[in-house]
Amino acid sequence: MLLSIIQGILKTKQNTKQKTKQKQITAELAQKAKAGNQEVLNDLLFAFTPFMKKTASFVCKRPIDQHDEEFSVAMNGFHEAIMSFNPKETASLQTYAHLIIKRRIIDYIRKESVRKEKVLLIHTLKEDASTEHQQLFDEQAIHTYTIEQQAEARREEIIRYTDLMGKFGLSFEELTHAAPKHADARRTAFQTAQIIAETEEFYDYLINNKRLPLKEIEEIVEVSRKTLERQRKYIIAVVLLLRSDFVYIKEYVKGEIV
Repeated sequence: MLLSIIQGILKTKQNTKQKTKQKQITAELAQKAKAGNQEVLNDLLFAFTPFMKKTASFVCKRPIDQHDEEFSVAMNGFHEAIMSFNPKETASLQTYAHLIIKRRIIDYIRKESVRKEKVLLIHTLKEDASTEHQQLFDEQAIHTYTIEQQAEARREEIIRYTDLMGKFGLSFEELTHAAPKHADARRTAFQTAQIIAETEEFYDYLINNKRLPLKEIEEIVEVSRKTLERQRKYIIAVVLLLRSDFVYIKEYVKGEIV
């Protein structure tokens, strides 16, 4: 019975008020699961399986199903989100879970990439290494190579992010002035950006019109129009970052992401 209710909520096309009600219901169920209700936890995991697959596919840029290791990572991330979800601090379970899943899958991809790279290089170099001293030198070279690769990846990300912001009339220099100075204001702006990034109609509006759907956002978040307009540049930059694959740049803002 509970599972059918959850699935019905997720499948129904809703207006803003209905979505707000959905968030409240989902938040209540998450709190029950967090408190130890195994039946509710299992129903949430099952009902949100399509969401987990969609999120994993978005991050991996390829279809993901239950047979892929990335899906297991996504499910563990969703479970982690439920266990740490606090409705007083985050916009919604779905937004929060999406960020946790993305973070865990990106970490998994990075670790797998580094592991495979090291295994391949070590295997190749050891075939030619004739002494223990040479093997030690080669392993040090692999470590240096990995660091250099990561530095190059960071540089490429910054260039791509600069170009992306330029399409919206933004720059890094402007963001230093536009970023909210107080922690509370910055956290609120981040949560607003997360809502936009995870709400397709809001995100599509931003991409197509190069501006925020202020009227619609104002109905959801407890932020005035004046504040939204003042934080406009910062919010747009964060939305673009959240919807990107800029792994290294996101490391700098981990403390801001819920």
